[in-house]
Amino acid sequence: MSSLVIKLGSRAREHIAREGLSPNDIRCIPAAAGGPKGLALMPLDSWLFGQWLREPKNLTLVGASIGAWRMAAALDADPVKALANLQRGYIEDQNFRIKPTPTEVAALMRGNLEANIADWQPREHISLRVLTSRAVGSLAGTAARGAFAKATLANTRGRHHLARHLQRVIFTHGPASPLDDALDALDPFGALRVPLTRENRADALMASGTIPIICDPVRNIAGAPEGWYWDGGLIDYHLHYPYARMEGLTLYPHFTPSVTPGWLDKFLPWRKQGVKGRGAEWLASMILIAPSPEFLARLPHGKLPDRNDFYRYEGNHPGRIAAWRKAIGECGRMVEEAARWLEQPDLKMAGHL
Repeated sequence: MSSLVIKLGSRAREHIAREGLSPNDIRCIPAAAGGPKGLALMPLDSWLFGQWLREPKNLTLVGASIGAWRMAAALDADPVKALANLQRGYIEDQNFRIKPTPTEVAALMRGNLEANIADWQPREHISLRVLTSRAVGSLAGTAARGAFAKATLANTRGRHHLARHLQRVIFTHGPASPLDDALDALDPFGALRVPLTRENRADALMASGTIPIICDPVRNIAGAPEGWYWDGGLIDYHLHYPYARMEGLTLYPHFTPSVTPGWLDKFLPWRKQGVKGRGAEWLASMILIAPSPEFLARLPHGKLPDRNDFYRYEGNHPGRIAAWRKAIGECGRMVEEAARWLEQPDLKMAGHL
């Protein structure tokens, strides 16, 4: 019984059938927002960047929220160590009291993040793009529930309406990337790029994972337009981008076999992409790897770790930590299968995006 769901875009399938698959075929790795769900992918990240992609060429990493944190760790000169530190800190150092304030959540998250990047040594030849959402319009300068309810309603009417409330700001490290061209004029959210520097990297990564209502915003990031910055997943939840406009293939380790544009879109079934052909032209060059339903059924509570576990365990930190460690331990099976497939792809095992 397979632990994986593997899906291929049409161009990726043709390439593999014709030429096989090598690490240098991979030109982009996206990493979704999703909070603790991203923990399930860190063992695979460690194998990818510690073994299979040890010497990547022309590679772009792009992420939102925990995806940005994962990709920042993968960028480190010692990615295996950086990913292990991130995993340990995310599991063990987020011991919130019951009903913490947004300020308390922000302080604990920032302490965890800054500890992880204190010795960060990003490799210069790899491109990293960290996604954030800058509040504009009625969201500018406010964390009120009513303002976010208004933005949510606007998104229901159409994603372009949400662009009146949020602007995409991308913090960039490394060489120019073909993904930059693909994102220019992509949609009304824009693609404002700001260099990721020693002075702003903690704020940028913190902002990328700052969930409204739950956490205080990050304000006035150095080198970026003034304003309040929120989770990059609000605009780019699963990073549904036109990857097919880039050369090479996109490898997407993901926690679900679909690619939903924005976080608010996950409540709207008709916005799901990469399912039954919808959005397939953008994902034509993609290899998507996700846990199978059978694998998920074996995990504690029959699911990946998620943010609701903080409420489920209500201060029982040892119980939550044990459940998360068990889930990640099970993910080793998924790594073994993914490694075998990437080294010797079997197209019969792969579905269609």
